[in-house]
Amino acid sequence: MKKIVTLLLVAASAISLKAQAPKDPKMDAFINNLMSKMTVEEKIGQLNLPSEGDIITGLGSNSGIADKIRKGQVGGMFNIKGVAKIKEIQRIAVTESRMKIPMLFGMDVIHGYESVFPIPLGIACTWDMNAIEQSAQIAAKEASADGINWTFSPMVDIARDPRWGRVSEGSGEDPFLGGQIAKAMVRGYQGKDNSFSQNSNILACVKHFALYGAGEAGRDYNTADMSHVRMYNEYFYPYKAAVEQGVASVMASFNVVDAVPAHANKWLLTDVLRKQWDFQGFTVADYQGVGEITSHGLGDLQQASVLALKAGLDMDMVAEGFVGTLPASLKEGKVTEAQIDQACRRILEAKYRLGLFKDPYKFCDDKRAKKEIYNKEHRAAARKTASQSFVLLKNEGNILPIDRKKTIAVIGPLANSGSNMVGTWSVAAKLEKPLTLVEGLKEVGGKEAKILYAVGSNLLADAKMQQDATMFGRDIPRDNRTEEELTKEALDIASKADVIVAAMGEASEMSGESSSRTDIGIPEVQKRLLAKLLQTGKPVVLVLFAGRPMTLVWEQENVPSILNVWFGGTEAAQAIADVVFGDVNPSGKLVSTFPRSVAQIPLYYNHLNTGRPASDKGFEKFRSNYMDEKNAPLYPFGYGLSYTTFEYSDITLSSNKMAKGNDITATVTVKNTGKKDGAEVVQLYIRDLVASISRPVKELKGFEKIVLKAGESKTVTFKITEDLLKFYNSNLEYASEPGEFQLMIGTSSDSVKNINFNLK
Repeated sequence: MKKIVTLLLVAASAISLKAQAPKDPKMDAFINNLMSKMTVEEKIGQLNLPSEGDIITGLGSNSGIADKIRKGQVGGMFNIKGVAKIKEIQRIAVTESRMKIPMLFGMDVIHGYESVFPIPLGIACTWDMNAIEQSAQIAAKEASADGINWTFSPMVDIARDPRWGRVSEGSGEDPFLGGQIAKAMVRGYQGKDNSFSQNSNILACVKHFALYGAGEAGRDYNTADMSHVRMYNEYFYPYKAAVEQGVASVMASFNVVDAVPAHANKWLLTDVLRKQWDFQGFTVADYQGVGEITSHGLGDLQQASVLALKAGLDMDMVAEGFVGTLPASLKEGKVTEAQIDQACRRILEAKYRLGLFKDPYKFCDDKRAKKEIYNKEHRAAARKTASQSFVLLKNEGNILPIDRKKTIAVIGPLANSGSNMVGTWSVAAKLEKPLTLVEGLKEVGGKEAKILYAVGSNLLADAKMQQDATMFGRDIPRDNRTEEELTKEALDIASKADVIVAAMGEASEMSGESSSRTDIGIPEVQKRLLAKLLQTGKPVVLVLFAGRPMTLVWEQENVPSILNVWFGGTEAAQAIADVVFGDVNPSGKLVSTFPRSVAQIPLYYNHLNTGRPASDKGFEKFRSNYMDEKNAPLYPFGYGLSYTTFEYSDITLSSNKMAKGNDITATVTVKNTGKKDGAEVVQLYIRDLVASISRPVKELKGFEKIVLKAGESKTVTFKITEDLLKFYNSNLEYASEPGEFQLMIGTSSDSVKNINFNLK
């Protein structure tokens, strides 16, 4: 059976600006009238975003923050959880302050609220924009039901150094894919038309602008430095995509850009963001970002606040530099009231668009909270999405899926922790609710399944390091028995089983913010246990928990089956069991390259060639290669196996010549050649063979996820437009150049068919 699937691609320069909400004359008139009655201090107060933790127990009308709200010194607060708390704070703002201006309430709703989806790096591996948009819709629905009207998501930083812990919070290494995900997330949070007509639509905030994922040495908050050509061609695209989708707010990044801190960078926040991209929303600092300008060496807090406001930063998070110093700076002539007015107006516009002036309690509905948070429907969606995010890295001998009738020994320090499943940045999750892997296998396996368990080893050999790696309530208790005692128990359990499932890898807090690592392999104490389990001769499946690409050369060479499950959210245990037992065929594809060695980093598929490129023959003198390691990665971008197999036909083009302003189509037929139904991500790459500047060896320009029954074929057609061939040249002009191009379609960046065509 053959079906035809057509994919229309969106070019980097052709994302419609129509997604931005048009200016509303009624809104302008309302805000003009409001601001005409406000004092300068009240205007500056709108720029202040303090936090009270979550939020200090007993926060109410007598707290210090309440006094600031009454005085008009607070524009919003963040990471407060619960309708009752938020409603009380909003009541103070709209009944006890002079101007009665409602407040924004933000939260780090990164990959779900109480119904938690896979970490962003994991959900990106679904390559399913509908599922990703749905995850944001559900997160917004739950958060808004609990009083939240603003999320600090999506994070769209391109990340090519897996030592950086926050790679877990982004969508990987590719600009094009990252841009599509950014747009899907914004649509999910804000609604497709950005009208905020539904009480489940909340403000999105794209972050971190800009280049935060390019920190040197993979160290968080570190310096990022690159050419403007690289910024525009590689790192800027996902931010721009979010802006053009109509994202309501943009968060500045901690790092410098051209040696100027992003929070004080006028070129970045005004020239690029507003003048070039026509951003209409408001900008916000990252946590203490204004205060940290002083650490970069640009002056004290008053000077930093002046620089930030004049650069185009509208809202100061936590540092209170604006509210504390701008009145004095205004008197001294260092800033103007017009600059303060501009920032204040942008905050008030966001509140107007949300509908808070009409109904300050729009997001404070107890009935919605009880009905819509962590309900059966949302959990089912989280479970389905999690199962699609897992990446099957190896399956020698088809050990997976496992027959339910077999006795399974589940061994490892990550086998019996439910709270660890949700992953980093899950601040609203109730950590006692998720099942452990052992519990998930038992529940999904049913009466037929016999599940045995042993901890086998500690997470880390060092007790202090384990404590740091399991902070924020992640329950991975340390076993005080010796390593020998733990290993002996594990081997005894393994001897009674038909197959071993080794639950190993990172704890959730070993990735995320401030979690950079120089060693990105499985901890040695776990590897020693894994080696002992392999020596039993029993089939071993490594269920790998990870928040980043890891170095797994030994595991790839020795472990017959490896299933990377990232951190799949509140329903991860059941989703893993769905895949382990074969109820779901894994279809995840990597969005970040897995290096063989840390020394290869940065390693990414869409690199430039060198004048002396390495061959695949091993070490050659005077070539761009290593003497002691391969250039190639362990697992390439776009890689991922299935319980079935797929076969690609040769590519056919409607024409091998393309005139400027026209388009051609590329077609390939994909067949499921195995015995199981499965999903495949068909990936399109293009290379500009001759250009005015060096161009990448290949760039993702399209993809389509298709579902094929066993034996079924589908024809996938990609439209190739001139826009897909454009890039920023050395003058930062965005244009295509005539010449020869190579087009590639395949199952990963490293496994493609190719054909050439010419742009005339």
